[in-house]
Amino acid sequence: MSIKGYQPETTMRPYPCPNCTQLNHFEVRVCPWCHATLGYDPAIDGFRFLADGATVWRDGNGAPGQVVVCANNNEYQICNWLVESSAPLHMCRACRHNRTIPDLTQPCVPERWAKIEAAKRRLFHTLNKLGLPLETKAEEAPGRQGLAFDFLYDPAAEESGQPEIITGHDKGIITLNLIEADDAERERIRTRMGEPYRTLLGHLRHEVGHHFWSRLVEPDEAELERFRTVFGDERIDYKEALKVHYDASNQTVWTDAFVSAYAMSHPWEDFAESWAHYLHIVDVLATGNGFEMTLALPDGASRAELSVRIDPYTADAVTLASHMAPLALALNAMNRAMGLPDLYPFNLSHRIVEKLAYIGDLISRSRVPNSGGEPNVGGPGARVDEPA
Repeated sequence: MSIKGYQPETTMRPYPCPNCTQLNHFEVRVCPWCHATLGYDPAIDGFRFLADGATVWRDGNGAPGQVVVCANNNEYQICNWLVESSAPLHMCRACRHNRTIPDLTQPCVPERWAKIEAAKRRLFHTLNKLGLPLETKAEEAPGRQGLAFDFLYDPAAEESGQPEIITGHDKGIITLNLIEADDAERERIRTRMGEPYRTLLGHLRHEVGHHFWSRLVEPDEAELERFRTVFGDERIDYKEALKVHYDASNQTVWTDAFVSAYAMSHPWEDFAESWAHYLHIVDVLATGNGFEMTLALPDGASRAELSVRIDPYTADAVTLASHMAPLALALNAMNRAMGLPDLYPFNLSHRIVEKLAYIGDLISRSRVPNSGGEPNVGGPGARVDEPA
């Protein structure tokens, strides 16, 4: 099964080393096969390798690029992306949005920050592929809210397990408590809050959903009305809604109209959770596409083959859901075979797909040109929360 306009280069595939052609994960910095130094170049959506006596970055065809390593690689060895040599401060398309980095004098911080940055680069790969507007705070203008990240070390969370820094979003600034990069602590929080899923990448996708609500929905009255017909009226008291949600006496039952229990707390959270799941689905299908996966599926008395050969960055929500459901079943079965929890423990009901369709349509109407590898700039509320 395919859709018109499918382009293989739009996948989130394993990337070939441009020096030896062996496949590598998106995060690598040195090819484990030929030991070439690699850098990801968003302008070509692929790796370059450091050639000519470590003086020139070349692609798989030997073509040189006018690029340098991201400044965060030079200074902290924390990033594997390349940036145009003419770019201000030599910050890559992901790191340029950092406003605050954590206190690196703390022994646990460098490793945790590296995990966060790896998740953020994967987030930005998807946002760039979707063509979303990505202004920094310095590029902010009326109707064009910029995006920035504060990654903060929280001594209280480390010492007593009582965080003073809350992960959340406020007017384009996403704050992430570094404790979330501690796998054991994040699992403890997930269990305490009764969540089926909690990851760094999930946090970032959720919080960036709040940003894009403020960036794309809030300034436009007509868009607000479209939003309210799908998610409900966001003008209800947010703090009171969260208080009710977390109240131990709350007897509200999670229904299949919401992708998570937390999505039930308020329309803002319903949107952010649905946004995160839209990005989950797009990235999973793009990865499956990169492996040219095909599933043999029961179809009544016969069997049908479902090929993950779609462009998930432009496919409609019904197509995304119809491909994600069987793929999730297969991936969950593989996880269970390894004694692990389900990879995707969610059910995409008709009502959830309607919400995903709204998000897909919003993204489609908000795409901006992205030429020459430059960041996406253009196109058309204060909250602090702890996402599911």
